Amino acid sequence: MKSTEAEVVIKLDIINRVAEKTGVPKMKAEQAVDALFHSMKEALTRGERIELRGFGVFVVKPRKRGVGRNPRTGEEVAIPSGKTIRFKPGKELQTNENGEIRDDDSGESDSHS
Repeated sequence: MKSTEAEVVIKLDIINRVAEKTGVPKMKAEQAVDALFHSMKEALTRGERIELRGFGVFVVKPRKRGVGRNPRTGEEVAIPSGKTIRFKPGKELQTNENGEIRDDDSGESDSHS
């Protein structure tokens, strides 16, 4: 039976992949990844939209207040309004008919969109 659990990639995995693909030392790769994440956090905190062509778009959206329920007690709980971050994948990250992510830079994917 096929497992439905996705593999988890952590920050260290990203750092290692950046170091392997670029040939830079891991310390430099870590600094680059940290700088990227820091810049993204700052932009999202300011409510800015982040567009990464070929990857996707991060947007900050308002979240309405509402009422939820405590799963243990069933008691109603007020959920305050706030902001949430949404990610919309670009064409290259969207899944194909088999639920697999298309890899358009590999040269092996279908040529039709």
